[in-house]
Amino acid sequence: MRAKDVAEYFLSLSDPECEDFISNLKLQKLVYYAQGFHLAIFGEPLFDEPIEAWTHGPVVKNLYHEYKEHGANAIDKPVSIDLNKYTKDTRELLDDVWNVYGQYSASKLRNLTHAEPIWIEAYNKYPGCVIPHDSMKKYFKTLLFAS
Repeated sequence: MRAKDVAEYFLSLSDPECEDFISNLKLQKLVYYAQGFHLAIFGEPLFDEPIEAWTHGPVVKNLYHEYKEHGANAIDKPVSIDLNKYTKDTRELLDDVWNVYGQYSASKLRNLTHAEPIWIEAYNKYPGCVIPHDSMKKYFKTLLFAS
């Protein structure tokens, strides 16, 4: 699976007419949370593209460039989406991430990621540094068992 597949799934859940839209910034954070929880639960990445520690939080570079023309505006829902490319487990995970994090604004999600040690460590190493999968897995496991 590619990060764009994950992004399209989240975009298919949005409802821009109800002011429930997804900007590039919000999309990046949702994809990041999906990757993190997938690593923690299943022990392997959901997608192969690296996540980098950018100024405004975790970013999948090629996904950013895919949608950057939208700026802070809503990204359109995909015309259609092939749900067969998502396993039952993947859909459940993405739905869970959406139900928890999809309700937040892009700025709220940015602030959440800026408070997380894995982004802080990577960004302090150098802006644009790749956030390692093992760091994500370890951190997100703590979130699974926090409650």
